[in-house]
Amino acid sequence: MENFIFSLNATIPIFLIIILGWVLMQVGIFNKEFTTVADRYVFKVALPLLVFKDIATADIYEMFNLKFVLFCAIGTTLMFLGVWLFAHWYCKDKSMVGAFTQAAARGSAAILGIAFVENIYGNSGMAPMMIVSAVPLYNIFSVVILTFGASDADMADRGGNIKKACINVAKNPIIIGILAGCIFAFFRIPIPYIPLKAINNIAATASPIALLVVGATFEGRKALAKIKPSLVATLIKLIIIPAIFFPFAILFGFRNSELVAILVMLGSPTTVSCYIMAKNMNNDAVLTSSIVVMATLLSSISLTAWIFILRSFGLI
Repeated sequence: MENFIFSLNATIPIFLIIILGWVLMQVGIFNKEFTTVADRYVFKVALPLLVFKDIATADIYEMFNLKFVLFCAIGTTLMFLGVWLFAHWYCKDKSMVGAFTQAAARGSAAILGIAFVENIYGNSGMAPMMIVSAVPLYNIFSVVILTFGASDADMADRGGNIKKACINVAKNPIIIGILAGCIFAFFRIPIPYIPLKAINNIAATASPIALLVVGATFEGRKALAKIKPSLVATLIKLIIIPAIFFPFAILFGFRNSELVAILVMLGSPTTVSCYIMAKNMNNDAVLTSSIVVMATLLSSISLTAWIFILRSFGLI
């Protein structure tokens, strides 16, 4: 029951903010111009500062574990490639491939990771190391996949798309924030209190504004038309991916906070930044928002189930 209450506390507030965004749009407090500007703000300012802060303030030397880092990096790579291949086979409408792949593979590691582990163990444990290992790859793979999946992409021009993907990776604000954070973390560059406080305040706006925009731009009829791929992507994100990778994590000897950090990496609900990136990179934002809403709602059940299973076997 304690785990169930925790999962509800972690996911239901997120879902309520999405609903609030929808209500504010319906009553006219939000409009299309606001959501467009808010999208741009979150994508170019708030999210980059959020990932920069999470990585730059992590003590990666104290918690460095090569086996754990390699597992997170290789697992993330295999996860994205596997879902991308499946999406090419499953999605008859190829304009859905990029959005489906990103939303089915990319979880709320940076946003929920540290909070989730701290709630169970009282400290962040291996969550910051998981974020450093996986989140940069999340964003690099997402940019590449969304570049190839963009509705205006000419898949016959492979060389052009590869070049475009490299350019998009290099100029993506979130990836720039990750690289800057890595520099500060690796060289242990301290951030003075005043700018750090300002960064924290701006970073704190990323999730609520993004969630409000997801709700405000949620189009029920269009989302219902894509309910089947949304369900499939949610099933992959919350159940299938953890079921595939957990046996390997256990086989490699990961336990306690390491395993909980891996759970966040594999089985957390689709991050709201998927919607922001899909919309800004000309992919299927309707499908993405539908998956975000569905995965957020159902993750309270799936995360509780995974925690119960891991605790039942004495692994966490």
